[in-house]
Amino acid sequence: MNLYRGCTHNCVYCDGRAEGYYVEGEFGRDVSVKVNALEVLRRELDSRGKRSPLQPGYVMVGGGVGDSYQPVEEKYGLTRKTLALLSEKKFPVHILTKSTLVKRDVDLLRKINETRKVIISFSFSSTDESISRIFEPGVPSPQERLETIAFFKENGLACGMFLMPVIPFITDTKEVLEKTIQDAKDVGVDFIICGGMTLKEGKQKDYFFNILQRYYQNLMLEYQMIYKGSQWGEAIHEYSDQLHQTFNMLMNLYKIPKRIPPELFKDVLSENDLVIVILEHLDYLLKLEGKRSPFGYAAYSLSQLQVPISTMLYQLQTIKGVGKTTEKIIQEIIKTGRSTYYERLLKGDL
Repeated sequence: MNLYRGCTHNCVYCDGRAEGYYVEGEFGRDVSVKVNALEVLRRELDSRGKRSPLQPGYVMVGGGVGDSYQPVEEKYGLTRKTLALLSEKKFPVHILTKSTLVKRDVDLLRKINETRKVIISFSFSSTDESISRIFEPGVPSPQERLETIAFFKENGLACGMFLMPVIPFITDTKEVLEKTIQDAKDVGVDFIICGGMTLKEGKQKDYFFNILQRYYQNLMLEYQMIYKGSQWGEAIHEYSDQLHQTFNMLMNLYKIPKRIPPELFKDVLSENDLVIVILEHLDYLLKLEGKRSPFGYAAYSLSQLQVPISTMLYQLQTIKGVGKTTEKIIQEIIKTGRSTYYERLLKGDL
């Protein structure tokens, strides 16, 4: 949900700066305010006149081209008004932000959590203060963000860390990653999700390289070796695989879930979506271990079903990608709402 387009947090690595997102003005300075957002959202949430109601799930209050709690929120309050509407309509909420301004809305978030569920996630590239000052100039410090996580945990709300993006050769070392994961564990995060950095050709890459040249000139050649100008701006597979192996090893050591744990979504999703999400998580977790997985294809096939999975409980192997092992996992999820294999893998217990 992009309530604002553009972001004065001005993070050096932000891909919202890329041309493909069509953000007007100077990124990092100019922000468009969607003053009619509440009117549009209220209309979208109204089930009257719709062929089918919205599928149950979290509403993500946080966007790809602008933080919903950036400084302009103090003036316009679109995020707070959105939370009030979602509370009225009884939707679960997931917030993703870098800002401590979210503490302002603890009253609404606690109210939503009483009837539905709330997750508050904070984005970090690391918890290193000196690195953050360079790459996240308009953002509260990592320590302030950690203290805000501790505040919400004390208020009984689930919190996650989005370790995104990990900055190549700067925040991806074992030492920096481990310090970040340890800091997250110390404040009680419920999960950490990791992602590498994209550098799209054009404005985003040029801006990032200008800052890199100023502070880390010695890394320019290494960046040119791992960013080859792909369509989506991702680094080469060899680099990404190494990053995720290091992350996986540390997460297994600290016993922190690597995806949103099932207790936070099992009572939110529809039957089919619950199965699909768990299978997709299994696919991700096995690939983190460097193993082959049949679960991603099975999840895709199940997403095409037009009937409840429970009506096919003993015919599951007729679905493409569903073999004996996958069938047993699906049957357990439908019957119990959980998968013991998945829960053990999530925390690195296998």
